[in-house]
Amino acid sequence: MGDKLRWTAEVLLFGLAVLDAWLGTEPEWSLSTVAVAVAVLALPLRRRHPYVAFVLTLPMLALSYAVVAVLITLYGVARHTRDRRALAWCSTAVAIGYAVPWPDKVDLISGPSIMVDVIYALMMGAAPAFLGQLVQARRDLSLRLAEINEAREHERELIAQTVLAKERAQLAREMHDVVSHQVSLIAVHAGVLQVSPPDPETKEVAATIRRLSVGTLDELRHMVALLRASGSVATDLAPQPTLTALPTLIANSGIDTTVEGTMPTDADAATQRAIYRTVQEALTNVRKHAPGATAVVRLWHNEDELGVTVTNGPPTRPTLSLPSAQHGLIGLHERAELLNGTLTSGPTPDGGFHVRLRLPTTGSP
Repeated sequence: MGDKLRWTAEVLLFGLAVLDAWLGTEPEWSLSTVAVAVAVLALPLRRRHPYVAFVLTLPMLALSYAVVAVLITLYGVARHTRDRRALAWCSTAVAIGYAVPWPDKVDLISGPSIMVDVIYALMMGAAPAFLGQLVQARRDLSLRLAEINEAREHERELIAQTVLAKERAQLAREMHDVVSHQVSLIAVHAGVLQVSPPDPETKEVAATIRRLSVGTLDELRHMVALLRASGSVATDLAPQPTLTALPTLIANSGIDTTVEGTMPTDADAATQRAIYRTVQEALTNVRKHAPGATAVVRLWHNEDELGVTVTNGPPTRPTLSLPSAQHGLIGLHERAELLNGTLTSGPTPDGGFHVRLRLPTTGSP
């Protein structure tokens, strides 16, 4: 819209200058016609070469009664120049060119009209200059306001980052002092139970608990390090899991799990992470809500879709009440939606549970 208005204004000014030149040119003055034609044709130069356009329009004041073209170029000089002295000289030249009775006009000027001509000449020289400087000041002020708003926005971001850094530091301390301590105690007690178990099954369970506790401690230490880094760009982030880590995840889950099917080797990183996190969350829920149950992880793909289905049977041991924020499946739903996929879950007829992730083969949007 701005370009359209600008071009409309250009056309209107050019038309006004042509009309003024036609009305203010004496046909019998050949030099007048040439000067006016040069002045009108110089108008398009005023944006890139304002001084050149202004000089080319000055002869029009001496050889005709047309003034619009020279006023437009004077406004262009005032709008672009930072040199107040040069602008003053240009305004003075316009005032003199309008006021001084040139030889071809001297017989048209009488004594009483000289004062009026001087007043008009001063107005002709001053008005375009002041208007151009006003537009320039308005533009500079707009740029300055934009810089101030940008600086304020940057300041708000810095304040938000500072608050976030404090919260991360506090969370890191809590994780280090409370969560890590509790997991360490679990690992220690599991190690004691593993050394002197009452039966082989208990020894195997204790070994699984100890292995998971040690892995959890490593992840907690890494998370604490990331939180203490406060989101620094130089933070050394651990690589995100892919399908190559899926066998290790299943082996360390402590659940009798069968893997069926394969995934295409060219699956993108976001798809692989989504499948990995789905299997991880599903097996975690089996441990929490269906102790002793077996699970089946089925990887599948076709021409249009790919995904994973994790199905577990009913629990074979009493279920313990464990704390849960109920955010796991919600996060999986959100991850699937971001990848233009779907996630469904629910109980099975035999008392088990299933989680199914479907993603398009085109990957993330």
